[in-house]
Amino acid sequence: FALPLMATAVTELTVVPSVDLCRYAGRWYEIARLPNRFQKACASDTTATYTLRPDGKITVLNECLKANGKLTSATATARVADRNGPNTKLKVTFFWPFSGNYWIIDLDPEYRWAVVGEPNRDYLWVLSRTPQLPDETYVQIVGHAKQQGYDVSRLMKTPQSGKR
Repeated sequence: FALPLMATAVTELTVVPSVDLCRYAGRWYEIARLPNRFQKACASDTTATYTLRPDGKITVLNECLKANGKLTSATATARVADRNGPNTKLKVTFFWPFSGNYWIIDLDPEYRWAVVGEPNRDYLWVLSRTPQLPDETYVQIVGHAKQQGYDVSRLMKTPQSGKR
């Protein structure tokens, strides 16, 4: 007589202990992402630009080129999710009152690259300050994301022309 198989509990997603939001602000190039519905039209040159506001929140500007070469963008507001928690767990709102988790789960000490995800592991972005990332760095980043429970076989690399 056999016991039913139990689903393995997903461990809590680990975030970077803290981030200097002033250093984090600025333009990031999307190197890779897990497919998602809200970026379906993005064909290439995807960027995210973060601007600190006087009220402590962050303006988020996401831009990409569609397959027809037209620029599309979306603007949001980010805030630290919990004043008592790490500032690497943010909430991003594109359409009030709906917000999503934006957790910084990996970050280069020199802020050259970052990895953003969320606790259900449905979303993942590999970001870089430059349009390209060295292959060995990318492999390390993806390996760490896999250790965090992400299905990295679904990662899509983002074509970056370097022209934006």
